[in-house]
Amino acid sequence: MDWGTDLWDQNDVIDKHTQSGLDLVERYIKFVKERTEIEQSYAKQLRSLTKKYAKRGSKEEQECRFSNHASFQDILNELNDYAGQRELIAENMMTGICVELTKFLQDLKQERKTHLSDAKKAQQNLEGSFKHLESTKKRFAKEWAEAEKATQQAEKTENDLNATKLDVEKAKQHAHARTHTAEECRNDYAAVLQKFNKEQNFHYYTEIPQIFNKLQDMDERRIRRLAGGYCQFSDIEKNVLPIISKCLEGISTAGGKINEKQDSSLLIEQHKSGFERPGDVDFEDYTQGIKPATSESSLNPPKVRAKLWPFSKKHKITHVEKHATTHVEKRVPPAAEDFSHLPPEQRKKRLQAKIDDITKELQKAQDQSEALEKMKGVYEQNPQMGDPSSLEPQITETTQNIGRLRGELTKYETWLSEAVGGEDSANAINNNTQHGVGAVEPSHNIYTDFDDEFDDVENPIGQCTALYTFEGNSEGTISITEGEQLSVMEEDKGDGWMRVLKSNGDEGYIPSSYVKS
Repeated sequence: MDWGTDLWDQNDVIDKHTQSGLDLVERYIKFVKERTEIEQSYAKQLRSLTKKYAKRGSKEEQECRFSNHASFQDILNELNDYAGQRELIAENMMTGICVELTKFLQDLKQERKTHLSDAKKAQQNLEGSFKHLESTKKRFAKEWAEAEKATQQAEKTENDLNATKLDVEKAKQHAHARTHTAEECRNDYAAVLQKFNKEQNFHYYTEIPQIFNKLQDMDERRIRRLAGGYCQFSDIEKNVLPIISKCLEGISTAGGKINEKQDSSLLIEQHKSGFERPGDVDFEDYTQGIKPATSESSLNPPKVRAKLWPFSKKHKITHVEKHATTHVEKRVPPAAEDFSHLPPEQRKKRLQAKIDDITKELQKAQDQSEALEKMKGVYEQNPQMGDPSSLEPQITETTQNIGRLRGELTKYETWLSEAVGGEDSANAINNNTQHGVGAVEPSHNIYTDFDDEFDDVENPIGQCTALYTFEGNSEGTISITEGEQLSVMEEDKGDGWMRVLKSNGDEGYIPSSYVKS
C-alpha cells in the first residue's frame, strides 16, 4: 500500500498530514529543550547546595578528622559529581537531540515544499490542458453548427425556383467551405482530446503517484528519525547511570565508614590534657584559732586553683605556667616554640609531631647530601661530565642544613624528655635518630622506619583499569582515557580520590569511582 495508489485524489489530506508530522517534530524539540533547562537548573542548585555545606578553613579541616564529618564531606563530593552527570545529560540532549533534529526538520520542510510545489505545478498543467481541450471542443461545436446551417441554406437555395444558378453555386461553395472548416476543427478537437487523455493518464497514474510516494517516504523517514529521538531521550540518561550509581554507592559507602568509637577516641586524643583530677579539699578548723601564715600554706590556694583548671580558662593558664616553670627550671624556651602553653598530653603530642617532621626533613637532607657526594665522585672520575668544584656550594649548603636540623632535633627531643619525665623519656622520643636522647643505633641505620615508609609510597601498590574518561583540569589531577592501564600509587583515603601513575610517567589524582582494580 502506498499513497500514490490509494490516496491519489487526497492532496489536501497529505498536505495536512505531513505538516502535522513536522509540527510534532518541532514540539518534541521544544520539549527536550525544556527538559535540558530543568536538568541544568537542577545541577546548578545541587552544586550551590554542596558549596554551601562544604567545609572550608583550618577549623573545618580539623573537624573532618572525625569519621562522621569526613563522611558528610564525601557525600557532598559525590553529590557534586552527581550534579556533573545531570549537566552531561543536558548537554548530550541538546547536542544529540535538539541540534540534530532541528537540522533534520529544516531539510524536511524544504523537501516537503518542493514535492507539494511539484504536485501543484502538475495539477496546473493538467488544468491548462483541460481548458485548451474545452476551447477546441467549443470551436468544433461552433464550426459544425455553422456548417450545418450553411448546408441547410444551400439546400434551400437549390430548391428555390427563383434562385439563379449562380446563387445556387455560391451557396453550395459556402456550405462546402464551412463543412471543411468544421472537419478541421473536429480533427483538432480529436487530437487535443487524445493528447489530454494521455496527459491525464500520466498525471494520475505516474506523476502524482510518484510525488505522493516521495512525500510518503519523507514522512516515514521523519517518523523513523523521531522514533530514534524518543529512544535517545532515554539512552542518554542510561549512559550515565553507571556513574550516577557509583555516586550513590559512594554516598552509601560514606555512611558505612562512620565509626563512632573511633571518633570518640579521636576526640580524647585531641583534647586529653594529662592533668590529674582535683583532690579533696581539706577541712579548715577555725576553732583552733588563726594560724600564722606560712610560705607552705600560702601555696595551697594556687594548688587548688591548678587542680580546677579544666573548668576555667583562667585557671588553665595559671596551671600551665606553673607546670612549665616546675619542669623547665634549667631552660626556659619561648612559650610558642616548646608548646609549654599547652596541657601536658597535648604538649607531648605536638613535640613528638615536630620531632617527626624534623626527622623527615633531616632524612631528605641526608639523601640529598649523599646524592651530591656520589655526583661529585662521578665528576672526579669523569671530568668531561662536569666540574666537581661546581658542586661545592650545594654540598656546603646541604651540610649546614643538616647541622641546623640536627640541632633542632636535639632541642625538641630535650623538651620532650622534660615533658614526659626522666624515666619515660626513652619511650617517647624517636629512637631511630642518632641525636635523640638515649639513641644507640648506628649512624648508617638512621631513620630506618622512615626509609621503609618512603620506599613503600614510591613503589606501585597495585594496578587498575580506567572505566571512564576523565579530564584532569584542576591542579594535582591528571587526565585518563577509558580502558587505560594505571599503576596505583596511593589508595582512596575516604575522600573519593586516589593517586595513580600513567605509563608515560605522569602522576596525579583521579576519582576512585572512575577505575576498577
